[in-house]
Amino acid sequence: MNDKVIASETFDSQLRRTLVALLDTMIPANEEFNAPSAGIDDIVNDVIQSMSHDAPLIVGEMLARLNEQSSARFEELDEAARWDLFSELQRTEGHALRTLSGVLLQCYYRNDQVLESLGMEARSPFPLGNAVEQGDWSLLDPVRTREPFYREV
Repeated sequence: MNDKVIASETFDSQLRRTLVALLDTMIPANEEFNAPSAGIDDIVNDVIQSMSHDAPLIVGEMLARLNEQSSARFEELDEAARWDLFSELQRTEGHALRTLSGVLLQCYYRNDQVLESLGMEARSPFPLGNAVEQGDWSLLDPVRTREPFYREV
């Protein structure tokens, strides 16, 4: 069975709602920059599909424990209560949260809406490439002029 099938099967409708609420808590929408929250469908789908190996199981178990720790489902809580639980989650579920965070950041910053909110074109970098501002190449002069510190072979 491949990783994408495992990830899709792990996140039933309840865990998916919890995941959406957690992603919204981690990266909320920002109206000033017109940036979406991490809980929009495109990003959530990308997060689920991008998880590989044991990540879906690790994250799924974390979400289940998150719901068990509260008197109500995580997605039913108000913003302050979610933030309190998220702070506790950072302390108790560090490995699982880092696993989710790594996937989330990749997926969030490749989303078209997010790229546009950053003032970038929503396209792949190739074949057109991206313009990179030139720096001060003279900063490398001390490295160029120093004696080699390695042994010739």
